[in-house]
Amino acid sequence: MKKLIIAVGIILSTSTLFAQQKIGYINSDELLMSMPEAKKADAEISAYAKTFQDQLGQMQKELETKYKAYEAGVKTMTEAMKDVKEKELQDLQNRLQSTQQSAEEKVSNKRQELLKPITEKADVAIQAVAKEKGYSYIFDANAGGIIYALPTDNILQDVKNKLGIKDAPAGGGNAPKGK
Repeated sequence: MKKLIIAVGIILSTSTLFAQQKIGYINSDELLMSMPEAKKADAEISAYAKTFQDQLGQMQKELETKYKAYEAGVKTMTEAMKDVKEKELQDLQNRLQSTQQSAEEKVSNKRQELLKPITEKADVAIQAVAKEKGYSYIFDANAGGIIYALPTDNILQDVKNKLGIKDAPAGGGNAPKGK
């Protein structure tokens, strides 16, 4: 019986503790998409990725051309010549795959390099708004953990204001503040 009373007391004190906590949320992707620095970084990342796409396109075209030439002449080739041409095609295919993998890695690293200071800036603003507004916790709605939340607990607009981001006219997807 004594253990039951202690357990009930702990549950009541814990629920009272959580009742006193103020919890908010934000969609970090929506915030980042509204930041001019992120838009500039995305354009830079796209341009960087395009250079690799062009190179990979040329390599793919070369592979296709050599494969068609191989197919056209395979009937007249000796076994030794077939082996040489097949090895050449396989080497070119391997080089294409290696270049593609390297390009994806380089683009990913560039993305991280460019977005890191932007996400850090957003995090600082989120933390500042949370402190100013008295929030104990801020959840990221983008992470998918929030099933329902009051629109008044969405701090997106407050963080945008903190960062000096002006909303574009004609409706964004923001919930009304209700204050």
